[in-house]
Amino acid sequence: MNIAPNSNPRTRKRLLAAAASVAIAGAIGFGAVATGTAPVLAEAVRVEAPQVPSFADVVERVSPAVVSVRVKAKIETTADDGSDLPDAFGNLPDDPQLRRFFREFRGFGDQDGRDGMRRFGRRDRQPRPVAQGSGFFISEDGYLVTNNHVVGDGTSFTVVMHDGKELDAKLVGTDPRTDLAVLKVEGDGKFTYVDFADDSKVRVGDWVVAVGNPFGLGGTVTAGIVSARGRDIGAGPYDDFIQIDASVNRGNSGGPTFNLNGQVVGINTAIFSP
Repeated sequence: MNIAPNSNPRTRKRLLAAAASVAIAGAIGFGAVATGTAPVLAEAVRVEAPQVPSFADVVERVSPAVVSVRVKAKIETTADDGSDLPDAFGNLPDDPQLRRFFREFRGFGDQDGRDGMRRFGRRDRQPRPVAQGSGFFISEDGYLVTNNHVVGDGTSFTVVMHDGKELDAKLVGTDPRTDLAVLKVEGDGKFTYVDFADDSKVRVGDWVVAVGNPFGLGGTVTAGIVSARGRDIGAGPYDDFIQIDASVNRGNSGGPTFNLNGQVVGINTAIFSP
């Protein structure tokens, strides 16, 4: 039995509509299956970019606590004392030209050179500048911290304040193993001082500000970040340095490095470079 094609236009439209519905449903079903089996991609880490801070408020607050430290020591100095010459030149021939030579070029006078021997004898031990660095007050009554290698074998110490005022200080104690020294400013007065930060909260990447007073010329400020912790540079048995990328000027040894709260996170001790 033959089935003739449906020539009714309405019937053909219904069949086409039904076929289209099946195609759409199949497409939706296929899409659902495809979506369900696609791998889930992890999102990239995104951090809101922090604004670069201004350090002006911190510097203004802590600078009065940072000082310059001048150190003097008694160093035995000698001039050409003529020790290789006979005493009083008693054995020298009575030659006017010879005596003129010693008088003009060696500073010896007449009387067989006795005056010259006194002038050119070994000089007294006089305090002379041997070192200069920075430091900072840790108490209102004038105790301050600097590096042990700054005070060295010094016998007298002068502290130059932020405003240029000079004060004498005495050495309280030193610790060569940690390269720390404590001085006490002599005299009465209340001094601006700073506190230490909790070093366990110092993180790599934190902003820091290094402040110093090299050569008594006034405060210098540099800024950077904490580059690393726990550095060992072979300086001693307690090596546990914080490395910062802030430039540290010569003469800043003993000066403080601050966090943005104005607390001391470290003391500038060494410039380490190849």
